[in-house]
Amino acid sequence: MLTLRGAGGPRRGADLRELGIIADGALLICDGVITEVGPTRRVENLRMARSALEINAAGRVVMPGFVDSHTHLLFPPPGGAADRETDTPTAAADTAARLVRATTAQRLEMRARTYLEAMARHGTTTLETKTGCGPDESAELKLLRVASALNRDPIDIVPTFLCRMPGHASTYSGHDEARVLTELLPKIRRRGLASFADLAWDPDPARHACFARYLQTARSLGFGCKLHAAGPGCAVAITMAIEHLAISIEHLEHATPGEVAVLAGSSTMATVLPSASFSNGGCLAPARGLIDAGVPIAIATNFNFHHSPSLNMQTAISLACMRMGMTAGEAISAATINGAHSLGRAARIGSLEPGKSADLLILNVHDYRELGHHFGTNLVRMTMKRGKFIYKEGEVAPRFPKKLPLAG
Repeated sequence: MLTLRGAGGPRRGADLRELGIIADGALLICDGVITEVGPTRRVENLRMARSALEINAAGRVVMPGFVDSHTHLLFPPPGGAADRETDTPTAAADTAARLVRATTAQRLEMRARTYLEAMARHGTTTLETKTGCGPDESAELKLLRVASALNRDPIDIVPTFLCRMPGHASTYSGHDEARVLTELLPKIRRRGLASFADLAWDPDPARHACFARYLQTARSLGFGCKLHAAGPGCAVAITMAIEHLAISIEHLEHATPGEVAVLAGSSTMATVLPSASFSNGGCLAPARGLIDAGVPIAIATNFNFHHSPSLNMQTAISLACMRMGMTAGEAISAATINGAHSLGRAARIGSLEPGKSADLLILNVHDYRELGHHFGTNLVRMTMKRGKFIYKEGEVAPRFPKKLPLAG
């Protein structure tokens, strides 16, 4: 049993490898909440355990459910001209926003539910989803309402408003900024539609004053702040993230050792996305350098129907181990307890401890290190959310008999 018990705060450095392992462990669950964790013999002798339903996971790994702290579950949606590889990022975002407006909320919800069920089968029990329609209020609010409707069915969803300013700084008007800062952000906060305000970083210095105002306004409204820093030129983005107390800065595929050192002296986490670079053949985030410098890191899938279609956190873990130099223990911590910290949910999820939600996995392996070696195989036997199994591995359908009865 991997409990991931540890000191408060996100794990850094060597602490990422501390998984709180109990070789022959058990836990007791009541009303969806963990009440006891410890050696099997001690837990079995507790008074409450005598009348409990027993689930035998002998010979298997039990661990917290995965926390996928960076996805694009709803945007951009599949279909239409947004699939064209020749589109510029701005044109693709505009096309996708129009597609969101033209698609009913019910259809968006139906598509997303298919992905959520697949995520649950692969062990994700909590995820974050970002918007990203730019200052298009109608499309943004529709996506946030859909995310709210999907929450807790079957897994928890943490919605994030991703601000993506259109075009180049020379062509975008101050009206767009004013609309976001004085109308859209307050409306989202007032309606409780998002927990975080993210920002798609642009290295153009002409935008930086606007970005600083965005982060300052978001903080003043009570949002947790995040930064999306996927391209070259991360230095100013890292400095701004630290200055505005951002919970995390994400992607960082182009971060230099000097920039990593600056980040290490702060409380801001780094979220790395192994599947993103695997899909597009781009750079890998310097995960090993981030860990060795003492930066707390989380691992997420970056699930995006168009550009990063993997929604399996097991794949993200194996890629982090195979291509980014992480150990299986580090990757598991980054995909569970640190993911929970990056979403502000570590008091309730991310580890198996008394008082926390019973979100856990039973894996078809006897050693957790197998997660770092397997690729393309679902190792999850069962996924539990709030004390109830939302996925159980099923039998393969029997093959047809050699001779089928003739009709009539």
